[in-house]
Parts: sequence; C-alpha cells; structure tokens
Amino acid sequence: MADSFILWLHGLGDSGPANEPITNFFSAPEFKNTKWAFPTAPSAPVTCNRGAIMDSWFDISNSPITSKSVRDENDVLKAVHDVHAIVDAEIASGISPGNIFICGLSQGGAMAIASVLLYPKTLGGGVVFSGFVPFCSPVAKRVSSEARKTPILWCHGKVDTLVPFEAGQDAYKLIKQIGMRCEFKAYPDLGHSLEDEELRYFASWIKNRLGSSSEVANHKFFCRLFNLCST
Repeated sequence: MADSFILWLHGLGDSGPANEPITNFFSAPEFKNTKWAFPTAPSAPVTCNRGAIMDSWFDISNSPITSKSVRDENDVLKAVHDVHAIVDAEIASGISPGNIFICGLSQGGAMAIASVLLYPKTLGGGVVFSGFVPFCSPVAKRVSSEARKTPILWCHGKVDTLVPFEAGQDAYKLIKQIGMRCEFKAYPDLGHSLEDEELRYFASWIKNRLGSSSEVANHKFFCRLFNLCST
C-alpha cells in the first residue's frame, strides 16, 4: 500500500506520460511506497497560440506570461477542482495529507500553486518549476489557515523568456505575504526547461519532508501503543 503520493502536472501542450522519467530521480528507499500520478490535461483551444487545440489546464491569453497577465479564473478554478478531486481520492485511500505533494512545470506549476493555495488541508508540499500564480484577483483571503502551513519549493531559471524570472519572484513575494514558507531556488543559466540539478534537489526536498511526516506517524503509533498497553 502506498504511504505517500506525488502528483505531477505537465506544462502547456505536453502530456502526463511524457513526464514519467522524472521518477528516475526518486530512487531513495524513502520512495519505495510512493504512488505517482501523471494526468494529462484536456484538449482545448489556447488563445496565446492563435486558438490551436492542445492539452491545456486552462486558457492563456498572451505570452510571455507575467504576474500581470490576464487570466480566466473560472477556467483555473475548474482545473483546481479536478486536482483537488485527485488529492481527495488519495486521502480517502489512507494516505496522510502530510505525505501528499502537488508539483508541476510551467502551466502545470501554476496549477500546482493554485491547487495548494486553495486546498483546505495542510499538505506535504507544493513544488513549482518555472511557473506563475494564475490569479488576477487577490487570493490571500481564499487561503485557509491550514493551507498556509503547506511548504512551497519554487525553482526558476533566470533566463526564462516564456515565464520570465520576475514572474517567479512576484509569486515568491505573494506566497511570503500570505504567510507561507517558501524556498526560492534561482538557476542563473536556465531557460524555460527542467535540468537534472533541479530534479535532484526536488527529490531531496520531498525526501526530507517525508522523513518528518514518518517521524510524526511513528510518534503517534508508539503513543497509541503505550496507551493501549497501560490500560
């Protein structure tokens, strides 16, 4: 039975299965019972690509994408609802919310941060690569006190021309203003792509949080055992 869950959300025009090689970076024993999911976004016309139909979590009106880009929040919220349904199903199967991670690249990274911000429980973490916050209106009031406890890792290349580095910096400032923990990793020579260094750190970051979750679980187990034996 799985004891942890990692949900990976792909970028615009990509697919879930094409990203599955990411799991090769998660060979540590801590991930032996980790369940992964690589869903593919629905096909839809994308405005910034002249209405071309492609796998997309929500419509994007213009490119490059900045923190001030206009977005259809209803489109975003519908996709967030679908992500939350995936997470809810894993929790119902017995996986602790503290061992669930929502992660993604580019548009998938935007989906990851949106889904973490609006999820009502504290999760193990959210990880964003070359992403952006896909909301135009203020989002802080919509973030629950439990969601504010979810840690965030944000990785962004300084020479990204599709989602400029400034979009990542603006997102970091917003996340900190909300009161959430966020580690921001800048990669000086990286454009709009993933590199092995990022993925190695990604695996390490999640492994460290799985360890913390496991210690809490073990502590609760021994407390229950002690109470049972002392009755």
